[in-house]
Amino acid sequence: MPALTVAVIATDGFSPFHFSVPCILFGSAMPQPDLFRVDICAEKPGVVLSDIGLSINVEHGLERLDVADIVIVPYWNHAGEKPSGALLDALIRAWQRGAEVVGLCLGTYVLAYSGLLDGHRAATHWEFEQDFIERFPSVHLDSNSLYTSDERLITSAGTAAGIDCCLNIIRDHYGSAIANRVARRMVVPPYREGGQAQFIERPVPVSTRDGKMNELMDYLRRNLEKQHDLDSLAGFVNMSRRTLTRHFFRATGTTPGDWLNAERLQRSQELLETTDSSIERVAEMAGFQSPVSFRQSFKARFSVSPSEWRRAFRGPATAADKAE
Repeated sequence: MPALTVAVIATDGFSPFHFSVPCILFGSAMPQPDLFRVDICAEKPGVVLSDIGLSINVEHGLERLDVADIVIVPYWNHAGEKPSGALLDALIRAWQRGAEVVGLCLGTYVLAYSGLLDGHRAATHWEFEQDFIERFPSVHLDSNSLYTSDERLITSAGTAAGIDCCLNIIRDHYGSAIANRVARRMVVPPYREGGQAQFIERPVPVSTRDGKMNELMDYLRRNLEKQHDLDSLAGFVNMSRRTLTRHFFRATGTTPGDWLNAERLQRSQELLETTDSSIERVAEMAGFQSPVSFRQSFKARFSVSPSEWRRAFRGPATAADKAE
C-alpha cells in the first residue's frame, strides 16, 4: 500500500505549535516512514511568516491538494476574515474527489467559509463558540467534542486537541496499534476521556444592577453548603416567588436554581483542585444533597467525573481519591 499523502497548508500568521502538530504526527513520530508522506503547501510558495515572527520556506503550491489523500488546515489567524477563493476552491475540489479535509482549532473556520461544513458536525476552540455559531448558522457546532468526523470532514477543538484529532486519523487508517505507538513517542495519551467541556470557562454572574439580587447572591455564596428553596429565597428578599424569579432572571439571565447549581459546581472545582477532601466531603461543602447527585451533576456539565477532574487539574491521585 503506497504512503498516504498529507498536505499541510501554511497560511500567513500561522501558529508554529498548531502547524507542527500534523507535521510531527504524520512525519517524524510515525514508527515507520512509509505510512504517510507530508507535503507543506501554501497559496503562494516561498516564505510564509508565522504569528510570532518565525518563517518557513514552502516549496509546494495549492496544486498539491489535487493529489493529496488528507488535506489539513492547521490554523487560521483571522477568524473574521474569509480566506481567498483560490484556497477555498482547492479545499472543495479535494473533498469532492474523495480526500479527507481537516481543520484543526481555528482551521475549522476555513472549512466553514468554504461551505463544506454546512449541514455537518464540527468542532473548534471553545472561546470562539459564539462567534462561530453567529457566522455559520448552517454548521452543527459540537461544543464539547475534542474532534469530530463527518463524511470526510474532520475538525478539532482548540490547541492540543489537534493532537487527539490527528491520532484518531492515524487510528482510522492504520489501527490502534500504530496510533498507540505514535502517542507513546509523543508522550501523550492515545485517547483522552471527556471532551472540551471540562476546559470551558463558564463565568457565573458575580453582580448585577439589581441591589436586592446582589444581596441575595452574596448570601447564597456564603451559604452554599445549606439547602435553599424558592420560598426561603423569596422570603430573604421580601418578594413573592414569581417576582423573585422574574427579577433574578432579568438580572442574571438564568433562574435561581440554575445559578445556584453553577455556583456549587464552580466551588466544587476549586475544592477538587486545592484540597485533599474526599469526594463525599467536597459534595457536602459545595452544597449538594448527596455524593450521587454531585457526581451526576458534575458529569453532566463537564463530561468527566469529579475524580477525573482532580487528576486532570491537580496531578496524581490523593489518598482521598484512592479511598474512593
